[in-house]
Amino acid sequence: MKHPGAGQAAGRLAGKVVLVTGAGSVGPGWGNGRAIAVRFAAEDARIVGLDRDLQRMQETRSLIEQAGGEFTALACDVTSSAAVQDAVAQGLSRYGRLDVLVNNVGGSAKGGPIEMSEEIWDAQIDQNLKSVFLTCKHVLPQMLAQGAGNIINISSTSGLRWTGAAQIAYAATKAAVIQFSRVLAVQYAKQGIRANTVVPGQLHTPMVEFRLAGQRAGGDVQALLEQRQSRIPLPFMGDGRDTANAALFLASDESRFVTGTEIVVDGGMSVRCD
Repeated sequence: MKHPGAGQAAGRLAGKVVLVTGAGSVGPGWGNGRAIAVRFAAEDARIVGLDRDLQRMQETRSLIEQAGGEFTALACDVTSSAAVQDAVAQGLSRYGRLDVLVNNVGGSAKGGPIEMSEEIWDAQIDQNLKSVFLTCKHVLPQMLAQGAGNIINISSTSGLRWTGAAQIAYAATKAAVIQFSRVLAVQYAKQGIRANTVVPGQLHTPMVEFRLAGQRAGGDVQALLEQRQSRIPLPFMGDGRDTANAALFLASDESRFVTGTEIVVDGGMSVRCD
């Protein structure tokens, strides 16, 4: 969004093309995907945003384009190999390269093995883990051809520890995303490809109002926010912009010697012993 010719320095992601899954949001505010797309565009990246619902990316597009950035929105079900392959091909057709992949799609479902249906378990595996596998399957060949690439997967502190509610499939898949990133990092390090994970904690994103409050607090948003805040040592709750700032470091050349690791963004929640 900056213009070096006008006397401003290029952004930290100048010249890079970034594919962000889940670049929309279920409502107004700073969800992780929207915040990542907008923050990266502010550093001069060209963004290809994917979401099942194009309408969810309208605010993302507006924020980026109003500030002079470039955003390509594509409808895509990231649990479908054919859909992902097509979206990647469209991004490459437009820009000719893909430098950074941010896997942000995910969602939780309540319950342990007894309460959760097999259908919901399978859907959670597809949404939270298979989606990461499929985007990597179709993006990595291009990164290998380029001799460089950067993959950032968004996990959750639910993949590290108990976070206050039984959500067995979400916890299992988010733990798997962390290990998936580590394996990628070692396998492709010699080819110039890095892979890392951002691990957000209990943030105040639009999903709190539009989904989680109904699942866990009978629709009482304030009660849920107070419950979540009580677990966080810092006296405030972060939002998607905090996830985006961590992802930006990993996407930039400032992290050139960082691969196979995690940045936890949770206000200190995961290091509590109670």
